[in-house]
Amino acid sequence: MAYCKNPEKYFPIKKTPALVAGALNGKLALITGGGTGLGKAMALTMSCLGADVVIAARRMDVLEATAKEIQLKSGKEVFPIQMDVKKPELISETYDKIEKKYGRLPNICVNNAAGNFIMATERLSPNAIKSVLDIVLLGTINMTVELGKRLIKDMNNHDGCCFLNITTPYARHGSSFVVPSAAAKAGVENFCRSLAAEWGRYGMRFNVIAPGPIPTEGAWGRLSSGSVKDSAAIAGQKLPLGRCGEPEELANLAAYICSDYGSWMNGSIIDFDGGQQFCGQGSAIGGTAYHEITSEGWQEIEDLIRGRTGKSKSKL
Repeated sequence: MAYCKNPEKYFPIKKTPALVAGALNGKLALITGGGTGLGKAMALTMSCLGADVVIAARRMDVLEATAKEIQLKSGKEVFPIQMDVKKPELISETYDKIEKKYGRLPNICVNNAAGNFIMATERLSPNAIKSVLDIVLLGTINMTVELGKRLIKDMNNHDGCCFLNITTPYARHGSSFVVPSAAAKAGVENFCRSLAAEWGRYGMRFNVIAPGPIPTEGAWGRLSSGSVKDSAAIAGQKLPLGRCGEPEELANLAAYICSDYGSWMNGSIIDFDGGQQFCGQGSAIGGTAYHEITSEGWQEIEDLIRGRTGKSKSKL
């Protein structure tokens, strides 16, 4: 039974940009994981608000399709760059390409690239654990430190930078069956709070959005044993507001934080979960139900997730 009987009436979804037109004029935004899901939504909103947008991820075909789609809607070019946040040399090359194209470094950096999947911890291989930590924690560190060092070195030729990092509410209280993600996201939040104090003097801001249930095909395909649509419907019924969030809602919050309107926000962590964590539903998606799954059931889930991601046993 849903907490809210009529969420559409009381909590309507607004999918248009919340900020005034041109609010991000003069901004150059780099968004990792920008080809799909939340990254794509943030890229579209920022582009519509006037920012020059660069999207980076591992699949160039997806990036190119997204760049074309956004350009049709916003009228602004979106620059796609193939990159892997696990590889520092590719990150360095990415910043070189951005400087060559735009003549400057980004003043918005959104660390959105992520790796996660539900699984009983005893079934995880060392490689699976390392992969999540490398993407989520080390990837964020790699992206941030490389750009930060360049900005510090070139202090007289930049007007500051906002780093926005996407984590999760369970980064602070933990969650069963997503242990590597919980550990990595907790590291990201402490990394950001630490740099908020250390690098603020260089004109850099560091903030975090910790979204709760916002269904996207990519992330939820690895976090749910059912279909994305069915899982979203079930999750929404367990939330105080009676529905899951929408990517556009997060994108509007992200645009505000990265804009000059949010210029005094530094070191903030914003839970954006519809109140989920306060009603005992703070785990990744399924809560305590996963404790009842047998070994055979976990094998079925593993096979399903591997089929969705195309990864072999050695990579999961």
